[in-house]
Amino acid sequence: MKNDRPKIVKLESITEIHRMLGIPGPAHPLISLLDTREERINLSRLPVSYVTTLYKISFINKLGGKFRYGQGYYDFDEGSMVFTAPHQLVGSTAIYKGNEGFSLIFHQDFLHGYPLASKIKQYGFFSYASNEALHLSDQERATISSVFTIIQEELNSRIDDFSHDIVIAQIELLLSYAKRFYKRQFLTRQTVTSDLLQRLEELLNTYFNEDKPANQGLPTVQYLAEQLNYTPNYLSDMLRSLTGLNVQQHIHEKLIERSKELLSTTSFTISEIAYQLGFEHSQSFSRLFKTKTRLSPMKFKQALN
Repeated sequence: MKNDRPKIVKLESITEIHRMLGIPGPAHPLISLLDTREERINLSRLPVSYVTTLYKISFINKLGGKFRYGQGYYDFDEGSMVFTAPHQLVGSTAIYKGNEGFSLIFHQDFLHGYPLASKIKQYGFFSYASNEALHLSDQERATISSVFTIIQEELNSRIDDFSHDIVIAQIELLLSYAKRFYKRQFLTRQTVTSDLLQRLEELLNTYFNEDKPANQGLPTVQYLAEQLNYTPNYLSDMLRSLTGLNVQQHIHEKLIERSKELLSTTSFTISEIAYQLGFEHSQSFSRLFKTKTRLSPMKFKQALN
């Protein structure tokens, strides 16, 4: 049977991307801002599926066609932002009808010598999925557009000793705004987020009620995210904005709740309880329990008696 999957191409440099788009080489080998309002920039010239060694921040003000992201296509609303990290699968538009926006692409070496080089890994939205894009209000869209315009002016002008510092500062500003706007998005989508908390609680209850920990081990962030159709980072960031706790902390809270129930209503030993909860070693269970309650499981059980 013929394999209809598109061949995944690896693009190693910004110069290579410019060459594929049929536009002049970048002014700086490590960073480029593609202004997709320009007629000469046709994103459908890029491979259908590709990975790069680059970071990419895309601001989609108007999109004609569909944009490939991960394993499928996503029809972004006007005023969306999407972030991709090195070695992440992306691609061109499926049907190109012209679009408006910016795509900032830069190599991690461009950040060398700046705190952002390590800090950028803390922004979880670089690993969000397509259905977790950032959707901007009109005011937010204007703010983001103004930052991209500053970067564009800086890269298109004569590069001097200050250019690198200014562009880095603007990238940090973009990421800070994205973090703020994502938090707003989490909070304003109340129907989705309140439903998420209920679904997470039901999922954890089912996991423990069906004795899955004894057979499959502790519930993981990856497992819960897959069941809820989110990426782990997006799920954790959304929960943190709502409850102050990430997914791992929610798992720990449920573990303590269940362990207290077993300690107070059964005659199981500490080792048996640890096993039922999915711990490979009872010491790990005892350490977590004491961290959360300031009592060892044995002291807690004795206090009940």
